[in-house]
Amino acid sequence: MRFDKPPSLSEVLKQFLDRYPHQKKLRQGMVLAKWAEVVGPKIAEEVHDVYFQGGILTCVVMNAVWRHEIHANRFQIAKRLNDAVDHNVVQELKVVAK
Repeated sequence: MRFDKPPSLSEVLKQFLDRYPHQKKLRQGMVLAKWAEVVGPKIAEEVHDVYFQGGILTCVVMNAVWRHEIHANRFQIAKRLNDAVDHNVVQELKVVAK
């Protein structure tokens, strides 16, 4: 009779992601899904588009003031996004004002 503790769901998911052939795209999708939660409602409201180009996460804002604010905090935001998905997905955060 075995009494081994079953693996946690997060452990099983991590093992799956490590073997999943499209793990990069999946993890990028996870980052995009967590964007608003991580950056908060004010920044999420000001950002009109968020997308990946390779390992660079680009966010588009309409206001130069918000561009400066997000740009000044880009390293912290990238770290928090990576921490949220437990993987180094966001290599750089680029902020573009249109």
